Amino acid sequence: MSPHMSRPSRRPRIGVDFHTFDGIFQGSRSHLLGLYGQAVQLAPHWDFFLLLDDPQALCRDHPVFDRPNVHPTRMPHAAGPVRLAWQLPLLRRELQLDLLHLQYRLPWWGEGPYACTIHDVLFESHPQFFSRPFTWLARWSSRDAVRRARALLTVSAYSQAELARHYGVAPSRIQVTHNGVDLARFRPDIDPTPLQALGLTPGGYLCCVGRLEPRKNHVGLVQAYARLPAGQRPPLVIVGQRDFAYAEVFKLVQQLGLQDEVRFLERVSDAELGAVLAHARLFVYPSWAEGFGMPVLEAMACGVPVVTSRGTALQEVAEGVAWLADPHDPAQLAQVMARALAEDDAARQARIAQGLARALAFDWASSARVLLQSLAAALPGAMVTPDARAAAASPGRPAG
Repeated sequence: MSPHMSRPSRRPRIGVDFHTFDGIFQGSRSHLLGLYGQAVQLAPHWDFFLLLDDPQALCRDHPVFDRPNVHPTRMPHAAGPVRLAWQLPLLRRELQLDLLHLQYRLPWWGEGPYACTIHDVLFESHPQFFSRPFTWLARWSSRDAVRRARALLTVSAYSQAELARHYGVAPSRIQVTHNGVDLARFRPDIDPTPLQALGLTPGGYLCCVGRLEPRKNHVGLVQAYARLPAGQRPPLVIVGQRDFAYAEVFKLVQQLGLQDEVRFLERVSDAELGAVLAHARLFVYPSWAEGFGMPVLEAMACGVPVVTSRGTALQEVAEGVAWLADPHDPAQLAQVMARALAEDDAARQARIAQGLARALAFDWASSARVLLQSLAAALPGAMVTPDARAAAASPGRPAG
């Protein structure tokens, strides 16, 4: 390093597109909250500008961001093209940001450097679950992000390999910042009181969490559930907000006469979600494809046995702990669910212990250190203080 690089002219100014905080609950929202909740603490000598529509709600709901080096900045809610073509480039110039971190795609104009997290490229490997316009846009924007991002990140080894395979980039250029678990929200000892308002009995229901859209395979789940013995199966609770093409699962519940056994909870608070997960008899997540599969890890952290799909990143996260089934085969899924429900108490407790240990292996702090290392490498050398560089390089437990 040349001598002038150790004498920074000012603190690095990192901008982060935080607009997903204002939207529906989804993995990319939890990813930003968990990752930057740790990063802002590990790098107190960097200034973080979090760009979103409701800065007050962010600091109220997540006090970790109410820090001297964190600057939640209002970016009014707007459609993606407006945000990428207008809001972010102007805010970058106005705030004099040294680096801007986005998810999936980059602004259409303005100078870098940029960091970009591409959680998955499922639109390449599983295009049947996406509209043609979305697939076209996602392919174009992902290629553009891979080409222009100075720091390129993803959330699993599976997605790292898929990015490399589809876009011809060296895997070593793609850093993995695994998702983690908020252990304050997801743990086995959560008070079951919130269940009363939802009409649920602790230990008396099956649970699935995921927004209502075809890739999550709620139709296959309901088909499998209908194969379990009537009168013996616990109620099925599906937690998720309507996204797109969700009508089929509601229609199927009606056709199978399961209205009294399958419940949809579309408005569940953060506090309620932890309780709903922690007190389920079994968590079932038969998604067709995932770049990570955060609900699987959250259920494990809550001490609940998990049934999930074989393949994509779900096997990477489950790591021999969850029951696995072919998402194409509702009959097999039903068989696996039945075996999981019939497991004796000793085997169940052993599986729960394995799941808790697996969840602890995914640590937001470790991923935040990888993030900071990547951002430091992407910044001009003069922008990184010795203290910040040390924080970014401090050792941490590997995630997974």
